[in-house]
Amino acid sequence: MHILRNYILKECLQPFTLSISVLTSVFLLGYLPQLANKVINNGVSVTAMSQVFLYYIPILLGYTLPIACLITVILAFGHMSSENEILAMRASGIHLFRLLTPLIFVGIALCLVVYILNDRIIPDAFDAQTRILQETGSQDPSAMLEPGSFINAFDKYIIFIYRMEGDLLYGVRIYEPAPNKPTKTIIAEQGEFVHVPGKDQLMLKLLNGTSDEPDLQNPNNFYKLNFQQSFITMDLSKKKAPTEKKSKAMTLRELSMKISSLHKLSIDPSPLIAEYQRRMAWSLSPLIFILLGFPFAAITNRRAKSANLLYALLFAAPYYILSLACQGMASQNVLNPVLLMWMPNTVALTAAIIFNWKLCVR
Repeated sequence: MHILRNYILKECLQPFTLSISVLTSVFLLGYLPQLANKVINNGVSVTAMSQVFLYYIPILLGYTLPIACLITVILAFGHMSSENEILAMRASGIHLFRLLTPLIFVGIALCLVVYILNDRIIPDAFDAQTRILQETGSQDPSAMLEPGSFINAFDKYIIFIYRMEGDLLYGVRIYEPAPNKPTKTIIAEQGEFVHVPGKDQLMLKLLNGTSDEPDLQNPNNFYKLNFQQSFITMDLSKKKAPTEKKSKAMTLRELSMKISSLHKLSIDPSPLIAEYQRRMAWSLSPLIFILLGFPFAAITNRRAKSANLLYALLFAAPYYILSLACQGMASQNVLNPVLLMWMPNTVALTAAIIFNWKLCVR
C-alpha cells in the first residue's frame, strides 16, 4: 500500500504548493494600500514598511495553510475521480478510507504546524510589526491601541476597545484598579483622543456611557453614573513604556497568565479567552478541511477546476465567518467563550464525519 500512499501524496504536493503560494500572495496584495498610506501620509520610511510587509507572510499562513489543504484535496482527488482512477481503485477492492488515511496523518502534522504558528511564530511577527511602527517615532496615541486588547500603557488605566475607525473608538472600557479596593469601571459607546495644547497630557473624550463612582458613605461600594460626555486626563510624562504586548502578540502561555491577572482584578477577560480558544480551534482546521473536502472531491464527475475551487470557497468562507462572529459574541460575553469558539469546529467536524461515512458505505 506504500505505492498508493506515495502516489496520493505526490498528487497533492503540486496543488498544495501552488495553492498556498497564490493565496498568500493575493492576501499580501490586499495590505499594500494600507502600507502605502502610512508611507505617503504618515511619513513612515519605505524600509520600515517593507519589514512590516514581510512580517505579514507568517501571519497570513495561519489562514492560507488550512485553506490550501482544502483546495489541495478537492483539486487532487477531483482530478483522480474525473479520470476514473478512484473508480478503478474501488473496483480493485481498495476501500475509500485507505485513500483518506495518509491525508489524515498529513492533516495531523499540519495541525501541529498551525499550532506552532498560532502559539509562537504569528505572535512574534505581530510583536515585531508593533516594535517597528513604534520605532518610527509616531506620537499618535491610537497607535498603542488595538481592538480586542487590554492596554495598560497609560499610567493607572487599563483601556479596552471593541472597534476603531480612524481616530474614533467604539465600545470603550476603561478600568482603574486600586490596591485593596474594587476596580473602577467606565464604559462608553464612543471615544476620541484630544491633545492638550502646551502640556504633556492627553484627554480621552467619552460619549454616552456609565462610570463607577464611589459611595461617600462606603468608598468600597460604587454606584453607576450615566453621562453623555466625559473627559479623562492622562499624563503622558508618566506614561509607561509600551513594553506590554497586545493580545495578538502574546503566546498562549502569556495569554493564559494575562487572563489570570485580569480575573484577580475583577476585570472580565472574555476577549482574551476568545482569542486563546480561537487559536486552539483554528489549529485543527487543516485536518477538518481535509475531511470536508475529500467526500466532495471523490464523487466529482469531470467538472471544471473552477467548480472545485467554488466548493473550496463554499467550505472555507462560512467556517471563518462563523468563527469570527463567534469571537465577536464571545468577546462581549454573550455566551460562554469556550463553547462559542469551538462551535465552528464542532459543526464542520460533524458535517465531515457524516459526509465521509455516507461516502464510505456506498
